[in-house]
Amino acid sequence: MKNESNKGQDTVLQLNDGTLVEIVPSFKLKKSRFIPVSAIALLVLSVSGLAFVGLNSTSTPKNVAITPRKHIVPVKTQQVEAATSYQLLQAYTGEVAAMRVSELGFELSGKVVKLKVDRGDRVTTGTPLAQLDTSDLETQVQELLARKAQAVAVLEELKAGPRAEKIAVARAQVKQIEQQLKLEEIKHARRKDLYTQGAISREQYEEVASSANVLLERLAAARSELNELLAGTRKEQIAAQQAVVKQLDASIAQIKIKIAKSTIKAPFSGMIAARRLDEGTVVNAGQAVVRLVENTKPEVEIGVPVQLIPQIQLESKQKVQIGQKTYQSKVSSILPEVNLTTRTRTVVLTLEGSRAQSVAPGQIARLTIPQTVREKGYWVPITALVRGERGLWSCYALKAEKSPDGTKSYRVEQHNVEVLHTQEKRVLVRGTLQPSDTVIIDGTQRIVPGQLVYPTL
Repeated sequence: MKNESNKGQDTVLQLNDGTLVEIVPSFKLKKSRFIPVSAIALLVLSVSGLAFVGLNSTSTPKNVAITPRKHIVPVKTQQVEAATSYQLLQAYTGEVAAMRVSELGFELSGKVVKLKVDRGDRVTTGTPLAQLDTSDLETQVQELLARKAQAVAVLEELKAGPRAEKIAVARAQVKQIEQQLKLEEIKHARRKDLYTQGAISREQYEEVASSANVLLERLAAARSELNELLAGTRKEQIAAQQAVVKQLDASIAQIKIKIAKSTIKAPFSGMIAARRLDEGTVVNAGQAVVRLVENTKPEVEIGVPVQLIPQIQLESKQKVQIGQKTYQSKVSSILPEVNLTTRTRTVVLTLEGSRAQSVAPGQIARLTIPQTVREKGYWVPITALVRGERGLWSCYALKAEKSPDGTKSYRVEQHNVEVLHTQEKRVLVRGTLQPSDTVIIDGTQRIVPGQLVYPTL
């Protein structure tokens, strides 16, 4: 029994056992491969053990070749997947930068007597690194301390006031002068009587009066001194002496500051990157002695196009590739200015985790940012691509054909495509494909356009 369907000049027959055969006009075959119809009929009968019913010269085309189903190539297929966009992972390059780098030197000039670190040494905050000769400054401090002790002693004496012995001496002096003054007054009275009687000269009389005046002045001075001692030390004197002590304290503090500045201490934890000189060198103020690089939390600076900046949020987590390793990082800042050379904005990321300490400043870092590209096309497996002419690509799609009895056969159609994007094992293409097309994904090297195939699971 047979069923026959014609499409153009090709014919597909289905035998009673369900075998499909393709009848190809003889002019499509090479002369060396032409097989008479009677020979093909005998071959089919010998293989299947079945006979064609009604196969005669009037129902079978002349000069045709019949292809049994076992000669139709089985192929693996997959339906295309329509897409309107795809994700593109774009990597942007930057470098690792230390958060802080300092060229450390002394604020004073002097001779270096100690240099306690070398290149590659790790130091913590406050670690002494180098020291100047401070012997002269130490001597100045000792001198100022002695002067301060003397000034403090005077101040304490002023605060304590005059001693009782000194007040007693002042009182005795006042009393002595008062007694001398009384004696002079008695002499003055006697001389006055003698002068009135003419017993003495006027000069002798006035001499006694002058001595009394001198004693009066001495008495006034002695009483004033006694009153001052009884009143105690004046506040102004105490204040003045206190100022002297403070001045000496300031001088001592200034020298001690110079001594402290004669030692370089690490301002932050890091690694010594360079040692500029050795002990015995006389340096000027500000001259670099060591270079300190912080490596506890390295930063990565990467230029990103301005249009992608909205996709990056502050404090967001990002993965950064440095060398062959991937590190977790956090976006710490986005610099506001646009680089005039690259037309990008700099994104600063702080590396996290203990592994970050092994990263060295200057290493190349890469940040991958996903981008959505609006492009219509179809996803197909990469194995579905067939290289065409002039470097173009094609896909083999199946075109269904119906036989008179309702059974389906499939013929290979070639569709030229353009590759838009490759993603792992699939590619996005555009061309003459349709959303309902099924493409061959395996064994395309055995297929030619127009060939009959049947899909397998």
